[in-house]
Amino acid sequence: MYRLAARTSGPGSTPGPPHYQKSIKPGTALASRAKFFAGLIGAAAFLGWSANSLELSATGLAHALPVIGDYLARMIPPDWRALDELWGPTLDTICIAIWGIVIATLIGFPLGVLAARNLTSSRILRASASTMLNVLRSISELIWAVFFVAAVGLGPFPGALALGVNFGGILGRLYAEAIENIDAKPLEAMRATGAGHVQTILFAVLPQVMPQIVSYNLYWFEVGVRSATVLGMIGAGGIGFELVTTIRLYEFRATAAILLVILALVTLIDQASALVRRSIVK
Repeated sequence: MYRLAARTSGPGSTPGPPHYQKSIKPGTALASRAKFFAGLIGAAAFLGWSANSLELSATGLAHALPVIGDYLARMIPPDWRALDELWGPTLDTICIAIWGIVIATLIGFPLGVLAARNLTSSRILRASASTMLNVLRSISELIWAVFFVAAVGLGPFPGALALGVNFGGILGRLYAEAIENIDAKPLEAMRATGAGHVQTILFAVLPQVMPQIVSYNLYWFEVGVRSATVLGMIGAGGIGFELVTTIRLYEFRATAAILLVILALVTLIDQASALVRRSIVK
Protein backbone atom coordinates (compact mmCIF):
# COMPACT_ATOMS: atom_id res chain seq x y z
CA MET A 1 0.00 0.00 0.00
CA TYR A 2 1.37 3.41 -1.02
CA ARG A 3 0.15 6.90 -0.13
CA LEU A 4 0.66 10.11 -2.10
CA ALA A 5 2.74 12.83 -0.41
CA ALA A 6 3.77 16.33 -1.56
CA ARG A 7 7.52 16.99 -1.94
CA THR A 8 8.63 20.20 -0.22
CA SER A 9 12.05 21.78 0.23
CA GLY A 10 11.44 23.96 3.30
CA PRO A 11 9.04 26.29 5.15
CA GLY A 12 7.09 28.53 2.82
CA SER A 13 8.48 26.87 -0.31
CA THR A 14 6.40 25.77 -3.23
CA PRO A 15 5.44 22.13 -3.01
CA GLY A 16 7.39 20.00 -5.47
CA PRO A 17 6.08 17.13 -7.51
CA PRO A 18 4.34 14.42 -5.54
CA HIS A 19 6.13 11.25 -4.58
CA TYR A 20 4.98 8.00 -3.08
CA GLN A 21 5.79 6.73 0.39
CA LYS A 22 5.31 3.12 1.29
CA SER A 23 2.76 2.66 4.03
CA ILE A 24 3.44 -0.41 6.17
CA LYS A 25 0.42 -1.84 7.88
CA PRO A 26 0.89 -3.07 11.46
CA GLY A 27 -0.44 -6.48 10.43
CA THR A 28 2.23 -6.84 7.74
CA ALA A 29 5.06 -6.04 10.17
CA LEU A 30 3.63 -8.52 12.68
CA ALA A 31 3.45 -11.22 10.00
CA SER A 32 7.08 -10.58 8.98
CA ARG A 33 8.24 -10.91 12.58
CA ALA A 34 6.22 -14.09 12.99
CA LYS A 35 7.87 -15.59 9.88
CA PHE A 36 11.30 -14.58 11.18
CA PHE A 37 10.77 -16.21 14.58
CA ALA A 38 9.20 -19.26 12.94
CA GLY A 39 12.33 -19.60 10.81
CA LEU A 40 14.54 -19.34 13.90
CA ILE A 41 12.51 -21.99 15.69
CA GLY A 42 12.66 -24.26 12.64
CA ALA A 43 16.43 -23.82 12.34
CA ALA A 44 16.89 -24.53 16.06
CA ALA A 45 14.72 -27.64 15.78
CA PHE A 46 16.74 -28.90 12.80
CA LEU A 47 20.04 -28.30 14.62
CA GLY A 48 18.71 -30.17 17.64
CA TRP A 49 17.56 -33.09 15.50
CA SER A 50 20.86 -33.24 13.59
CA ALA A 51 22.86 -33.08 16.86
CA ASN A 52 20.87 -36.02 18.18
CA SER A 53 21.39 -37.91 14.92
CA LEU A 54 25.15 -37.31 15.08
CA GLU A 55 25.21 -38.20 18.78
CA LEU A 56 26.89 -34.92 19.66
CA SER A 57 27.61 -34.87 23.35
CA ALA A 58 29.33 -32.33 25.55
CA THR A 59 30.01 -35.14 28.04
CA GLY A 60 31.73 -37.22 25.37
CA LEU A 61 33.86 -34.24 24.39
CA ALA A 62 34.81 -33.66 28.01
CA HIS A 63 35.92 -37.29 28.30
CA ALA A 64 37.90 -37.01 25.04
CA LEU A 65 39.87 -33.92 26.03
CA PRO A 66 42.17 -35.74 28.52
CA VAL A 67 42.92 -38.38 25.87
CA ILE A 68 43.83 -35.67 23.35
CA GLY A 69 45.96 -33.97 26.00
CA ASP A 70 47.76 -37.26 26.65
CA TYR A 71 48.61 -37.63 22.94
CA LEU A 72 49.89 -34.05 22.78
CA ALA A 73 52.01 -34.59 25.90
CA ARG A 74 53.63 -37.63 24.24
CA MET A 75 54.68 -35.43 21.30
CA ILE A 76 56.87 -33.20 23.47
CA PRO A 77 59.69 -32.78 22.74
CA PRO A 78 59.69 -33.54 18.98
CA ASP A 79 62.17 -36.13 17.77
CA TRP A 80 64.25 -34.12 15.30
CA ARG A 81 66.14 -37.23 14.26
CA ALA A 82 63.12 -38.07 12.10
CA LEU A 83 64.00 -35.13 9.82
CA ASP A 84 66.85 -37.11 8.25
CA GLU A 85 64.32 -39.36 6.52
CA LEU A 86 61.81 -36.64 5.57
CA TRP A 87 63.60 -34.83 2.74
CA GLY A 88 62.58 -37.34 0.10
CA PRO A 89 58.90 -37.64 1.18
CA THR A 90 58.65 -33.84 1.49
CA LEU A 91 59.92 -33.42 -2.06
CA ASP A 92 57.47 -36.11 -3.21
CA THR A 93 54.61 -34.16 -1.63
CA ILE A 94 55.60 -30.98 -3.47
CA CYS A 95 55.93 -32.87 -6.75
CA ILE A 96 52.50 -34.47 -6.25
CA ALA A 97 50.99 -31.01 -5.85
CA ILE A 98 52.88 -29.60 -8.86
CA TRP A 99 51.88 -32.40 -11.19
CA GLY A 100 48.37 -32.37 -9.81
CA ILE A 101 48.06 -28.74 -10.92
CA VAL A 102 49.62 -29.52 -14.31
CA ILE A 103 47.16 -32.36 -14.92
CA ALA A 104 44.31 -30.23 -13.61
CA THR A 105 45.17 -27.44 -16.05
CA LEU A 106 45.36 -29.86 -18.97
CA ILE A 107 41.93 -31.21 -18.04
CA GLY A 108 40.27 -28.03 -16.85
CA PHE A 109 41.20 -25.51 -19.54
CA PRO A 110 39.72 -27.37 -22.56
CA LEU A 111 36.58 -28.20 -20.58
CA GLY A 112 36.39 -24.60 -19.33
CA VAL A 113 36.58 -23.31 -22.92
CA LEU A 114 33.80 -25.69 -23.98
CA ALA A 115 31.66 -24.69 -20.97
CA ALA A 116 32.00 -20.93 -21.61
CA ARG A 117 28.88 -19.44 -23.22
CA ASN A 118 30.76 -16.77 -25.19
CA LEU A 119 33.07 -19.30 -26.87
CA THR A 120 30.86 -22.35 -27.41
CA SER A 121 27.58 -21.83 -29.21
CA SER A 122 26.46 -25.45 -29.06
CA ARG A 123 24.26 -26.11 -26.05
CA ILE A 124 25.04 -29.81 -26.21
CA LEU A 125 28.79 -29.20 -25.97
CA ARG A 126 28.36 -26.68 -23.15
CA ALA A 127 26.08 -28.99 -21.20
CA SER A 128 28.40 -31.96 -21.71
CA ALA A 129 31.46 -29.99 -20.58
CA SER A 130 29.64 -28.57 -17.54
CA THR A 131 28.41 -32.04 -16.58
CA MET A 132 31.92 -33.44 -16.85
CA LEU A 133 33.29 -30.64 -14.66
CA ASN A 134 30.56 -31.29 -12.09
CA VAL A 135 31.40 -35.00 -11.99
CA LEU A 136 35.14 -34.41 -11.60
CA ARG A 137 34.86 -31.93 -8.77
CA SER A 138 31.95 -33.55 -6.95
CA ILE A 139 34.04 -36.67 -6.20
CA SER A 140 36.63 -35.93 -3.52
CA GLU A 141 40.31 -36.33 -4.26
CA LEU A 142 40.37 -38.96 -1.50
CA ILE A 143 37.91 -41.11 -3.43
CA TRP A 144 39.84 -40.59 -6.66
CA ALA A 145 43.03 -41.58 -4.83
CA VAL A 146 41.44 -44.84 -3.66
CA PHE A 147 40.50 -45.64 -7.26
CA PHE A 148 43.92 -44.78 -8.64
CA VAL A 149 45.81 -46.60 -5.88
CA ALA A 150 43.79 -49.70 -6.73
CA ALA A 151 44.47 -49.17 -10.45
CA VAL A 152 48.18 -48.24 -10.57
CA GLY A 153 49.43 -49.22 -7.12
CA LEU A 154 50.88 -47.36 -4.16
CA GLY A 155 53.10 -44.29 -4.51
CA PRO A 156 53.03 -40.63 -5.54
CA PHE A 157 51.65 -41.28 -9.05
CA PRO A 158 48.07 -42.05 -7.97
CA GLY A 159 48.18 -39.03 -5.68
CA ALA A 160 49.05 -36.71 -8.57
CA LEU A 161 46.32 -38.28 -10.71
CA ALA A 162 43.75 -37.88 -7.93
CA LEU A 163 44.59 -34.20 -7.43
CA GLY A 164 44.66 -33.59 -11.17
CA VAL A 165 41.23 -35.06 -11.79
CA ASN A 166 39.49 -33.41 -8.84
CA PHE A 167 41.21 -30.03 -9.22
CA GLY A 168 40.64 -30.22 -12.99
CA GLY A 169 36.90 -30.04 -12.35
CA ILE A 170 37.32 -27.13 -9.95
CA LEU A 171 39.74 -25.15 -12.10
CA GLY A 172 37.70 -25.82 -15.23
CA ARG A 173 34.66 -24.20 -13.64
CA LEU A 174 36.75 -21.21 -12.55
CA TYR A 175 38.29 -20.90 -16.01
CA ALA A 176 34.85 -20.94 -17.64
CA GLU A 177 33.60 -18.15 -15.38
CA ALA A 178 36.72 -16.08 -16.06
CA ILE A 179 36.32 -16.55 -19.82
CA GLU A 180 32.66 -15.57 -19.72
CA ASN A 181 33.56 -12.28 -18.01
CA ILE A 182 36.18 -11.11 -20.52
CA ASP A 183 35.80 -8.07 -22.77
CA ALA A 184 33.88 -9.13 -25.89
CA LYS A 185 35.48 -6.53 -28.20
CA PRO A 186 38.75 -8.45 -28.83
CA LEU A 187 36.68 -11.55 -29.60
CA GLU A 188 34.56 -9.67 -32.11
CA ALA A 189 37.65 -8.11 -33.70
CA MET A 190 39.36 -11.49 -34.12
CA ARG A 191 36.23 -13.08 -35.57
CA ALA A 192 35.75 -10.16 -37.94
CA THR A 193 39.20 -10.80 -39.41
CA GLY A 194 38.28 -14.42 -40.07
CA ALA A 195 40.42 -15.89 -37.29
CA GLY A 196 39.76 -19.48 -36.32
CA HIS A 197 38.61 -20.75 -32.93
CA VAL A 198 42.11 -21.63 -31.76
CA GLN A 199 43.53 -18.28 -32.88
CA THR A 200 40.72 -16.46 -31.08
CA ILE A 201 41.51 -18.32 -27.86
CA LEU A 202 45.25 -17.72 -28.14
CA PHE A 203 45.18 -14.03 -29.01
CA ALA A 204 41.87 -12.71 -27.63
CA VAL A 205 41.02 -14.94 -24.65
CA LEU A 206 44.30 -16.03 -23.07
CA PRO A 207 45.81 -12.52 -22.74
CA GLN A 208 42.74 -11.45 -20.75
CA VAL A 209 42.37 -14.49 -18.48
CA MET A 210 46.04 -15.40 -17.95
CA PRO A 211 46.43 -13.39 -14.69
CA GLN A 212 43.36 -15.12 -13.26
CA ILE A 213 44.54 -18.53 -14.43
CA VAL A 214 47.92 -18.03 -12.74
CA SER A 215 46.25 -16.80 -9.55
CA TYR A 216 43.82 -19.75 -9.48
CA ASN A 217 46.62 -22.26 -10.12
CA LEU A 218 48.80 -20.81 -7.37
CA TYR A 219 45.98 -20.94 -4.84
CA TRP A 220 45.06 -24.52 -5.71
CA PHE A 221 48.74 -25.48 -5.62
CA GLU A 222 48.71 -24.40 -1.97
CA VAL A 223 45.61 -26.50 -1.39
CA GLY A 224 47.26 -29.33 -3.31
CA VAL A 225 50.23 -29.46 -0.93
CA ARG A 226 47.88 -29.88 2.03
CA SER A 227 45.73 -32.40 0.14
CA ALA A 228 48.82 -34.37 -0.94
CA THR A 229 49.71 -34.75 2.73
CA VAL A 230 46.32 -36.31 3.41
CA LEU A 231 46.50 -38.52 0.32
CA GLY A 232 49.76 -39.97 1.61
CA MET A 233 47.83 -41.46 4.51
CA ILE A 234 45.94 -43.77 2.14
CA GLY A 235 49.01 -44.95 0.26
CA ALA A 236 49.60 -42.14 -2.24
CA GLY A 237 53.15 -41.48 -1.03
CA GLY A 238 54.72 -38.30 0.27
CA ILE A 239 55.13 -37.03 3.78
CA GLY A 240 51.59 -38.08 4.72
CA PHE A 241 52.63 -41.73 4.45
CA GLU A 242 55.45 -41.09 6.91
CA LEU A 243 53.02 -39.31 9.23
CA VAL A 244 50.51 -42.13 9.37
CA THR A 245 53.33 -44.65 9.81
CA THR A 246 54.62 -42.89 12.94
CA ILE A 247 51.09 -42.69 14.33
CA ARG A 248 50.51 -46.41 13.81
CA LEU A 249 53.84 -47.19 15.49
CA TYR A 250 53.01 -44.84 18.40
CA GLU A 251 56.14 -42.78 17.70
CA PHE A 252 54.44 -39.57 18.76
CA ARG A 253 57.62 -37.52 19.08
CA ALA A 254 58.46 -38.30 15.46
CA THR A 255 54.84 -37.44 14.61
CA ALA A 256 55.33 -34.01 16.18
CA ALA A 257 58.45 -33.39 14.09
CA ILE A 258 56.59 -34.34 10.89
CA LEU A 259 53.66 -32.09 11.78
CA LEU A 260 56.04 -29.17 12.31
CA VAL A 261 57.66 -29.85 8.93
CA ILE A 262 54.24 -29.86 7.27
CA LEU A 263 53.35 -26.59 9.01
CA ALA A 264 56.59 -24.94 7.87
CA LEU A 265 56.17 -26.25 4.31
CA VAL A 266 52.61 -25.00 3.96
CA THR A 267 53.49 -21.63 5.49
CA LEU A 268 56.42 -21.09 3.12
CA ILE A 269 54.35 -22.02 0.07
CA ASP A 270 51.48 -19.79 1.19
CA GLN A 271 53.81 -16.82 1.59
CA ALA A 272 55.58 -17.41 -1.74
CA SER A 273 52.27 -17.80 -3.58
CA ALA A 274 50.91 -14.64 -1.99
CA LEU A 275 53.95 -12.69 -3.19
CA VAL A 276 53.53 -13.99 -6.74
CA ARG A 277 49.81 -13.17 -6.77
CA ARG A 278 50.45 -9.64 -5.55
CA SER A 279 53.05 -9.12 -8.27
CA ILE A 280 50.54 -10.30 -10.86
CA VAL A 281 47.86 -7.92 -9.61
CA LYS A 282 50.30 -5.00 -9.80
